[in-house]
Amino acid sequence: MITENLEQVRKNIEEACRAVNRDPGEVTLISVSKTKPVSMLQEAYDAGSRDFGENKVQELNSKYDDYKLGDCELHLIGHLQTNKVKQIVGKVSMIQSVDSIKLAKEIAKVSSN
Repeated sequence: MITENLEQVRKNIEEACRAVNRDPGEVTLISVSKTKPVSMLQEAYDAGSRDFGENKVQELNSKYDDYKLGDCELHLIGHLQTNKVKQIVGKVSMIQSVDSIKLAKEIAKVSSN
């Protein structure tokens, strides 16, 4: 089911891009893995997904060792509290939810250490 869903989403992306004369290669499809078991992530990986999004720091950390899926990229897509920045810097390739200057400064500080 995951494989079929991903194929349909990719098709939708291609059609939408074609409609606006945009290169589908410019679009990153992030497979959101929140509350899903690692076996489902593996199925998505096997179907070509390489970007995975987690909503919560705790869940990302609990699955982190299981994300050894080769060349995948992790994204934090949920709210990030300043006091949890140290828990994810170095584990994710992108934090999609930076919502304050204070948080951005903390990410920069922790990242530079």
